[in-house]
This record gives sequence, C-alpha cells and structure tokens, in this order.
Amino acid sequence: MKIVIIEDEHHTADNLAATILEVDNEVQIMASIRSVKEGVAYFRNNERPDLIFCDIQLGDGLSFEIFNKTPIKSPVIFCTAYDEYALKAFKVNGIDYILKPFTKKAIQESLKKYMDLSASFANNAPSYKTILELLEGKRNQKQVSVLVYQKDNIIPVKLDDIALFYIKYEVTHLIAFDQKPYSVNKTLEELEKITGNDFYRANRQFLINRKAITNASQYFARKLSVSLIIPFKEKIIISKEKSRDFLNWLSGN
Repeated sequence: MKIVIIEDEHHTADNLAATILEVDNEVQIMASIRSVKEGVAYFRNNERPDLIFCDIQLGDGLSFEIFNKTPIKSPVIFCTAYDEYALKAFKVNGIDYILKPFTKKAIQESLKKYMDLSASFANNAPSYKTILELLEGKRNQKQVSVLVYQKDNIIPVKLDDIALFYIKYEVTHLIAFDQKPYSVNKTLEELEKITGNDFYRANRQFLINRKAITNASQYFARKLSVSLIIPFKEKIIISKEKSRDFLNWLSGN
C-alpha cells in the first residue's frame, strides 16, 4: 500500500509515519507534504497513492484546496484537532478521521476501514467543492487548539487557555494562563492566521491574548508598554506606529 501524508507539523508527520509503519511494515510512505502549494505540485507530477492521511489546516490554507485543484482519486483519512462543525463537514467525502493526538489503535482501525472499503474507490474521484463551501466561513476564524510538544507527548492546548505566544532563541513558545510553558512547532505568522481577533501581534516577538492584558502604559517616544496578568519577565512594547491600532483592538473595535 502506498500512502501520502499531508501535515505541516514536522513532529506530527514523523510520528504518524512511524505509527503507520508500526501497524503495517509493508506500507510505503511516498511523500510527506507540508503545504497546499507543495501538495498541488506533488499530485500534478506524481502517481496517485492508494491512501492519503491528511490534516485540514495547513500553514497556507485548507488542505481541501489541494483536492479541489488536482484530479485525485485516492480516499482520505483526516487527522485533525478541529471542532465538531468541521468534522461534520469533511466527513461528507473522507472515509474516516482520527483526532489528534492519535493512537496506534486509531491508525489500525482506520487502515482496516480502508481495506474493507478499498474495492469501492476504483474510478470514483471524491468532490471537495462542497466541503470548501461549508468551510469558507471558517478561514478567518480561530482554530480551537494548537499542538505542543513535551518530550514524546503531543498535547492539544486550547487557545482560550493561552496567555501569549513568543519567540526566544528563534523558537516559538507559549505560556498558558496556568503559567505552564510549552514549545510550538509553528511560526508567529502561522499562529496569527489561526488565533483570530482575540490575539494581537504586538511586534516580531509577541502574540498576545486580549484576556491576558491588565493594562497598557505610556512608554518612551509615544510607545506603549503592555502588562500581563501572569508573571512575565520580558518587556512587551507596542511601537508608536501600532499604538492606535492596538488600542482599538484592545477596546474591541
């Protein structure tokens, strides 16, 4: 069986590939795709796999765009941390889904379902247009959670529980309201796309939850200094060019 993985989280993609091979060591992982752009290019220039394991939200858009732009006939198992609304939408055409963080048992059950149904997929290309239409309104809405890494564990952390994201030593971190720190395998630019209007990009280093802010005070040269409800040693500064926009956002406008 030939399988392609579509997943922008490097650790998740590697873990998924390893788990699939652990379940069936005769499987061939043909490719691990990280973005919509990469996926479109791959499927236009390579043979189709027998099966695709696919995340929904990629760094540059929804993975459904790949299937809408290329003539793919392969069945799909979705791997997702999305909410129930999205699950109902993509189940229209996917053969199965597994929730992150996934287990070996979940992979086994999904592969068994594929084997049981495989005969029915011949020459039947799934249509993803309906799913894209259903999810069009969710493009600019925030995701429910982000995945963080702690040793060998992959943990979903709800966005509502996150005080801020920040960059330190070129690595993205987050601090939850319970003051627990985690590392995140996404850039702040990618996180901006999924966090919605509840978070503000203060500068290159910080992305802040509105609920985490206690006040903003005047700083040098008409800048603003932001104080948080959790202990945080780094000073968060809003430039004078962004101060008006920040205050409008803070007031909910």
